[in-house]
Order: sequence, then C-alpha cells, then structure tokens
Amino acid sequence: MRENKKAKSVVHQVMWNRLISVVEEQAQALIRTAFSTSVREAGDLSAGVYDVDGRMLAQAVTGTPGHVNAMADAVAHFIRRIGSENIFQGDVYITNDPWEGTGHLHDITVVTPSFHNDSLIGFFACTAHVVDIGGRGFSADAASVYEEGLYIPIMKFADKGEVNLPFVHLVRGNVREPDQVVGDIYALATCNEIGHKRLLEMMLEFSLDDLAGIAEFILENSKRATIDKIAALSNGQADGEMTIDGYSTPVTLKVQLKIEDDYVACDFSGTSGIDKNGINVPLVYTQAYACYALKCAIAPEIPNNAASLAPFVITAPVNTIVNAVHPAPVALRHVIGHMIPDTVYNALDKILPNTVPAEGAGTLCNFQVSVRPRTDITAPEHARRAEVLTFNSGGSGARPSVDGMSATAFPSGVMTMPVEATEHVGPVVIWRKELKPDSGGAGEFRGGLGQFMEIGPSEGHECDFSAMFDRVDHPALGRNGGQSGGATCIKRSDGHPMRGKGKQFVPHGCTVELEYPGGAGYGLPENRAPELVQRDLARGYISADAAHRIYGMSNETVAQVMESVERGEEV
Repeated sequence: MRENKKAKSVVHQVMWNRLISVVEEQAQALIRTAFSTSVREAGDLSAGVYDVDGRMLAQAVTGTPGHVNAMADAVAHFIRRIGSENIFQGDVYITNDPWEGTGHLHDITVVTPSFHNDSLIGFFACTAHVVDIGGRGFSADAASVYEEGLYIPIMKFADKGEVNLPFVHLVRGNVREPDQVVGDIYALATCNEIGHKRLLEMMLEFSLDDLAGIAEFILENSKRATIDKIAALSNGQADGEMTIDGYSTPVTLKVQLKIEDDYVACDFSGTSGIDKNGINVPLVYTQAYACYALKCAIAPEIPNNAASLAPFVITAPVNTIVNAVHPAPVALRHVIGHMIPDTVYNALDKILPNTVPAEGAGTLCNFQVSVRPRTDITAPEHARRAEVLTFNSGGSGARPSVDGMSATAFPSGVMTMPVEATEHVGPVVIWRKELKPDSGGAGEFRGGLGQFMEIGPSEGHECDFSAMFDRVDHPALGRNGGQSGGATCIKRSDGHPMRGKGKQFVPHGCTVELEYPGGAGYGLPENRAPELVQRDLARGYISADAAHRIYGMSNETVAQVMESVERGEEV
C-alpha cells in the first residue's frame, strides 16, 4: 500500500513538472507572436493554468511577479462575471480592469476555458503589457482612471469560436497603435490555445479525464511545504519603512510584518494616502509584490501557485497609495509597487538578519516616447508618428554574500530592451547606453551599477517624453553599513530641466540624458576584499578616486592597476 502511494506521488510530481513546462511553452508562444516590444524583448507578461474553480496550479517561469501573482486572483473574477452557465467551448474572455486584472489599463488579461471530452477541466490565462490603450498614454498625468485609456470590462472576446468583431473595431478606434494592440490580443488568445493543446496531450499520455487529482496534489503539497518553511522560522514581528520620490511630494511606505507558526502577515497601515496623479496601486498589485518578496526570502524553491501564496496575508487600509480603489488613477502603479519588496525587507531584516539584500533601484526605469513630425518648421515627408516604449533597469542591491546585479530589474524581472529593437519601432535614436561607474553603492558587497542612456527623436521629429522614474531624491539605502546607490538624473541636452515623472516636450535636435540609479551596498566598504576592489577598478565599475577614497586602496596600487589595464593585462 505504501509503495503504491509512493509511486502515485512520483507520477503526480512528473505531471506537476509537465504542467509547468506546458505553461512555459504557453509563455514562449506569446513572446514569439506578440507585436509589442515590451512582450517580445522585455518579457513583460505572464501565463498560467487553473483548475475549474479558478485556482492557479502552475505559472510560467517567464514573466513578472506583478502579472503572475496578480493574475492568480483574476480567473475567479472571470468565472463570477461570465457565469458558469455561459462558459462554452471556443470561448475567449478578456479584460484590462485594474482591480480584477493586474493593476492598470495597459495590461490586458485573456482567459480561455479548457474542455476535454466536452467537459470543462480548467482555464488558461495570460497577461501582456500593450504599448498603448488610449487616453493620456502611459504616464502619471491623469487625475482619474477615466482619463487613462480604454476600459475593457470582463467580457467575451470570442463566443463559441466567433471573434467579437465590433469589440475589435472599438479597440482599434481608441488606441494610437491599433495594429500592435489588436495583434497582441490575438497573440494572447493564441498562446492560451497552445497551452490547451499541450494540456490535452498530457492528459492523453497519463489517461486523465480531469485535473482534479493533480490539482489536489499540487495545492496540498505546496501549502504544506510553504507552511513548513514558515514554521521553521522564529516567530516575531517588526516594522519597515521607506520614503521615495512620489510624483510631486514624497511617499512613505510602511509595513508591519508578523511571522506566526503557519502564516506571515504584512499590514501596510500608516502608508501615504492616495496621490492625485497616476502612481496609485490597487491592492491586488500590492499583494503580488509583497508575496513575491516573502517567497523569495522564505520559500523560493516552492513553485508559485494559489496554495503556495495563501500563507502570505497582505492587507492595507483603503485609500492608502497601496490600496487605491476606483476611480483612482493607477497607470504607473509599478512606480510604487516595485518598491514594496524593499519595504518588506526593511522589516524582515530585523527578524531574519543576513538574509535579504540591500535596497536596489526597485522601480523599472521605463519611459515612453510619443514621436511626431517636427512642428517648428515644415517636417520632411518621411516623418511619422509612433509610440515607443522602452524598459530599462538600474542596479539591484547587494546581497549578504554577493554583489548586486548591474542593470538588472529586481523585483520585476523585466528584461532591458535592446537598442536595435527600440530604434526599429519608431523614429528615435539611442546615442548612448552603458554602465555608470560608481553608481553601485560601496560595501563589503557592492551594489549593482545603473546605466547612462541618451535618447532623442530622429531627424525631422520631435516628441513628448513620458518619464516614470524614481530614486531622484531618495537613492537606494545600504544595509549593515553599506553605502547608498547612485541617484537617478534626467535632463535635456540643451540644459532645460526635466522632472522624474510626467510628460515633457523634447524639441527637434534635442536629446534626453539619463542616469539610472544603482543598488546599495551591503556591509562596511573597508571589509571588501582587496582583490575585488582591484577587479572593479580594472573593469571600470568604480573610479580611481572611489578605489582610493572609499575602499582605501593606495595611490600606488591604483596606478599599478590602471597601468595593467592599459597594457591589456587581466587583473
């Protein structure tokens, strides 16, 4: 009997791994077919499979925590809104509701019911960030969600296999890049279909009629494994706090963290209230990133699903900036949401020392360029309009025993978009993109470096530049004696000042010069191994001045290292 149970467990584990590979293929299909560079190049997406009750069973490895963890709650909303009696084979559902999707109108979530032998067995869901959704565009300038673009309530994109063409025409008439947006919607639907086909192949291989058995195995084992990880920790509670730039006034994030025997609770009471600009965060997005932070620190090896997320209980008072309700503007909810993990870690470090990293850049260094023919004089015939969205990253914070990662997005995991892909989308030129020396906070373990970047409209064009940066006035803070990371800086090449957030005009012939923030250091700089300081100097990660002034390297050694670099010798 025991042997049979063990064999059955092994088979279920194989099926669990197979489900993860199914949704990963689903995500890769989306990357291959998507129109937007944010999906194809940056991986700003999520994909997952759910049981008949809308509980997430497996997620793709490719994707972002904000999408995946928020999407974990979304399918239940679809079931409730559509109604079980209206779910049919061949249906495809869609929404970009910030409160029932993934936090803002620019994310479109598509859900497809999966049938086997004419019976509903589950759902596939995926999300992607689209380049435009109308309204004011991708910026924080709106005063309410009504100004931020086209709102798509939960509805049918396809009914029993027939696409809702009036809906498609409505979308095309309300966005600036209709081909890209509609193309992405079809790509989302297609990737769900790929997942469905692979699932049916798996069910045939394992002689399954439904997913009930494997669902029970996944959810029970995931919850038990997560609770075991929590139970192994010492109970305790601590407060965490972070102050960041905000839009026009600083924002304070506060959290009270409590570890109990079988759950971890985060309460964001005391956090700043709703902002009048679009940097507010729906609770679903706050929960997504707070859960992600805790899972990374406590149970990183347990696959993400509804049960492994359940022991993390996230609450926030209504009308705080991390629990904004309709109709608050939320277009740039990531600007605040990406700072939540470091706020949680500020508290967790007091309970679990030497576990979590120093603060990093946090927020993605995104911007959108709305390019058009120049208006100061007659524009050339080749000039055209385009929306160019690009994702870039500052540095991540140093960890207790490892340097931070340079130009790497944590916590979002979104990839930096290549220069060539960005310039291909519209008439912009990226004149410079390189790591910024000395931007990684000094420490026994150095913070990851930020970047320099210079971009402007190409010949014959001007643009509106939508900035969505943070860490201008509040750089990442070090931990255990580590120093702060470098700050964000933004300016126009003609000397005209620019703000860290908001839509700003860039005339023909001008460029925008950017310095992205670095991650903070961990531990005292004087404890850094001399050979690591020499390596950083040789690779250009730190300047000769920093090597001498901060790390105490002698002028003689600095000179020797620089001479070796000039001779092409490896240091």
